[in-house]
Amino acid sequence: MTVTIYHNPSCGTSRNTLAMIRASGEEPVVVEYLETGWSPDLLRSLAAQIGQPLRALVREKGTPAGEVGLLDADVTEDRILAAMIEHPIIVNRPIVVTPRGARLCRPSEAVLDLLERPVTTFTKEDGEVIAPIRRRD
Repeated sequence: MTVTIYHNPSCGTSRNTLAMIRASGEEPVVVEYLETGWSPDLLRSLAAQIGQPLRALVREKGTPAGEVGLLDADVTEDRILAAMIEHPIIVNRPIVVTPRGARLCRPSEAVLDLLERPVTTFTKEDGEVIAPIRRRD
């Protein structure tokens, strides 16, 4: 199974998600999007796969989203897309894609529904224990 994670190694949620994937026996394709950037086609595709508009992938905290006007109610999808390309940090993370679907994995345990053999217990970086984990099939 191919698992791709759009990852920010500075983000605890993203690190926990990556660790859950690996603990479930998968070695994902890791895309550090702050280094590689985004393409318009990829962002549109990810939003469509997730089933949400681009606006749902905007991260407000710790980004220039407010400064560039993305929090205004009347901002267009084209403007959001342009800002995401210019400032990759604006895209919320982590986004995970598998044959089972795509999802913005916040909280990190949301990734488990996307995996074939998800881990049944997991301890996050902050010590929170997730157990028993039950997938919503």
